[in-house]
Amino acid sequence: MDFVQRTIDLARKNVEEGGRPFATVIVKDGQILAESANKVAQTSDPTAHAEILAIREACTRLGTEHLIGTTVYVLAHPCPMCLGALYYCSPDEVVFLTTRDAYEPHYVDDRKYFELATFYDEFAKDYPQRRLPMRYAPREEAVEVYRLWQRSNGGDRRVAGAPTA
Repeated sequence: MDFVQRTIDLARKNVEEGGRPFATVIVKDGQILAESANKVAQTSDPTAHAEILAIREACTRLGTEHLIGTTVYVLAHPCPMCLGALYYCSPDEVVFLTTRDAYEPHYVDDRKYFELATFYDEFAKDYPQRRLPMRYAPREEAVEVYRLWQRSNGGDRRVAGAPTA
């Protein structure tokens, strides 16, 4: 099967049905494990990006939070939210089929705090300098939740089975 073409076809169908022009196909052992188009417009859920939905489905099917051994095909270079999710689930490879520069003359999705052209720079800033107002409200009880987690996991502070560098 041509997974690149499948990704394009899913995105095209989504646009034809009133959705946004994004899709993801996750492949393991030469078979589609999960796939999704972007469903933000259909669900009013700003996190319903194709990558997020496909990752959720794939991990549920595998019974794990890791996608080791998979290749993820995405229509466009992932946004920061999806890129973070992809880093977190650790697929073997991500294949993107177009860049922001290529599609920008046809589609723009800037928001109040989220402009793709400058958003990656926001991550490098300390939280008081970010566009999104953020306030640190320290509580020792918040740290205690992590101590509880560590005690509940036999003193280990890492998630068992998580891929590490």
